[in-house]
Amino acid sequence: MSKELEARDKVNEVNRLLRRFLPNEHVKSVFDIKPEDLKAKAIKGIITDLDNTLVAWDVADATPEIIDWFKSMEENNIKITIISNNKEERVKLFSEPLNTPFVFSARKPLGRAFKRATQSMGLNREDVVVIGDQLLTDVLGGNSAGFYTILVVPIVQTDGKITKINRQIERRILSWMRRKGMISWEE
Repeated sequence: MSKELEARDKVNEVNRLLRRFLPNEHVKSVFDIKPEDLKAKAIKGIITDLDNTLVAWDVADATPEIIDWFKSMEENNIKITIISNNKEERVKLFSEPLNTPFVFSARKPLGRAFKRATQSMGLNREDVVVIGDQLLTDVLGGNSAGFYTILVVPIVQTDGKITKINRQIERRILSWMRRKGMISWEE
């Protein structure tokens, strides 16, 4: 094989791998995700991240707006499960008042938590959307497991230590995608 073909194959492989970080949709917040739009796509369930997706990472409880968003999904028979890499205490404190199932210490982007959440909702992955604020955990995990993914803008621009590292990597990936014309939104 010629060096040109080898180089082109490597570029194609890198492009294919980086596409795993490309969400199906990008929105400013979960409030832009309406039950009518999900139902039009035959979506019956949501797997959502918690920190910086539903509330700021350092906010313990659901806001009144998030409570209303959960209620609107429930009224439209759309099930929700929260999966988070955070500890049980954090996720339970947020989820239990909403009467929402959750998976803690999910180890995203690994697929087990996504599959577990889908099974607990009694749905197939084609019926479920994954929502989150991080490419390296939520989008990569959702895409790798075969879900429709929606990336939201992080609620706040501060993060925990590990997430700060992820954000630096994300910026590079987003910059590459922007240069390739794969995305048009701004950070």
